[in-house]
Amino acid sequence: MAKIIDPDNLVRSTTKVNCWTNWNIWIDTPTKKIMLRSFWSLTTDWVTLQAVYSFIKEEWKDDSILIKFPFPFISITNESFELINWWDFEDTTSKNLLRDGWWALKDWAWLSQEEYANITTLGSFNNAGTDLAYVLQSAVWTPTDIVLTWPVNQAVKIYWDATHWNFDYRWFFKIFLREQAKTYDSYDLLTAQNIASLTYKKYAMPLSNATDLKVTENDITVDAYWVTITWYWVPQVRSIGWSNYNFNIIINGNNKTAEQIYMSVQSKLRKATDIDNWAWSERWDISDAMLQFVWDTLKTKYTTDGWVYIDNFQTADTNRLVFVDNTWSERTFPFVASGSLNFNDNLVNDTDWKYWMFFTSVWTNNFWDTDAIIVNNSTWTPITWSINSNSVSFDFDYDGNVQWWRTAWTNADVTIVAIWLDKWQYVVATWTITRSNANNFTLTSALERNYSNPI
Repeated sequence: MAKIIDPDNLVRSTTKVNCWTNWNIWIDTPTKKIMLRSFWSLTTDWVTLQAVYSFIKEEWKDDSILIKFPFPFISITNESFELINWWDFEDTTSKNLLRDGWWALKDWAWLSQEEYANITTLGSFNNAGTDLAYVLQSAVWTPTDIVLTWPVNQAVKIYWDATHWNFDYRWFFKIFLREQAKTYDSYDLLTAQNIASLTYKKYAMPLSNATDLKVTENDITVDAYWVTITWYWVPQVRSIGWSNYNFNIIINGNNKTAEQIYMSVQSKLRKATDIDNWAWSERWDISDAMLQFVWDTLKTKYTTDGWVYIDNFQTADTNRLVFVDNTWSERTFPFVASGSLNFNDNLVNDTDWKYWMFFTSVWTNNFWDTDAIIVNNSTWTPITWSINSNSVSFDFDYDGNVQWWRTAWTNADVTIVAIWLDKWQYVVATWTITRSNANNFTLTSALERNYSNPI
C-alpha cells in the first residue's frame, strides 16, 4: 500500500493490547506513549509523521478525555516536530513506521533528551524488494541495517542524553549499499556535505546501485581464489615503470585476472569479518571500496586508510591497470605488447624443435650476422624456447625495451626463426610488434623429407 498521508487512514485501537490486531494506533495517557502497529491501511512501510501529528490533533479535539492532558507535539514544519510534556513514541517498532519526518524529545527545560534525523536517499536501488542499505554511526561501532529494503526514508536516532543511555552520534554518519553482483555505493554525510555535527532535520544524499557486469561468479567461487589484502602503517614502495611510488594497502592478486581480483575484493567488502588492520579493529563491510572498473580498465581508489596497489596480477592485464598513489596521481605501467606465435598443425608430433625471436635490425646489429640480438620479453627473458605446442604466447615491453639502444615507444621489426629435425624444415619469417595485444604471428614450414640421423 502507498504511504499514508491522510490521518483518516489511521484508526485508534480500543486497547493497547489489540493495537496490532484491532486498528493501528494507540494513545496511552498513563504512560504518555503513542504506539503504531502495522494493521489495515498501515503496512510495514509507510506513514508520514505529519499524518500521525494530524491524527493526534483530531483526537485531542474530539476526545473528552484526551483534552484533559497536555498536547504531545510542537509542530515546526510539516516534517519537523518536537515531542513535549514527557510524551514519546512507544518503542522502536513505532518509530520505524514513520516516514518524512524528524523530531526531538524535549524535557521541561527544552533540552533534547533524544534526537532523530531523517535520512533520505536519492537514486534507485537495482532491486527495491531485496536491496538493503546499512549505516555506520561511529568509527568503532557495528553497522546497523536500514529497516526497509527500499531507497531510504527513515528516522535515525543520533543523540541520547544521560537519562537515555548517553550516546552521541551527531559527529559521524556513513551509509552503504552493497549487494552481491551489483555496483557498490556509500556516502560519508558529514564529510560530503561539510557538516560539523548532525541535528534533527532531513538529510538527503545520493545512494544507488546497478547490475555489476564484472561480477560473474558467486562468493564461494571467488573466495577460493585466495586474493588477500594487507594494510600498512608505513607506506609500501612499489616500482611502476622506472619510478617508485608509495601505497598503504597491498592486494595480493595471487596471479588471478583483473576480473577475478575485483570479484574477490568485492566479496570481502560485504563481510562482517574483523580486519585488524591498524591499531584498532575494522570490519570489511565498513571499509572503503578499493577498486573500480572503467570499461575494461581496473583502477585502484583512494581510501581513508590510504592508497591501494595490486601485487601478483597476470602479466596479460598489465596494460589495463591504473594505480592511484599517495600523491593522488594515476600511475600506469609502460605498455606491454603481447600476442602469440602460431605454428603448423601436427607440430606436436615432433619433439625436437626450437624457436627464436630476433630484432631484424637494432642499432648496428642485424639478423643474418653474428651480432643478431634475441628479443627479451617484459621480464627481460629472451624469447626463445624448446616447446611442444602449436601456439606460444609472448609479451614485449613496448614502452620500455631499449635493448641495444632500441627506441622505446616505437614498433619493433622482428625475425622469427624455427627449426625442427624430423618433421619440419627450417622456417624464417619477419613481423612487426606494434602497440597492441594482438601481435599474432604464424610460421608455416614445409614437411621435412630428407633429414636423417641413423643410429
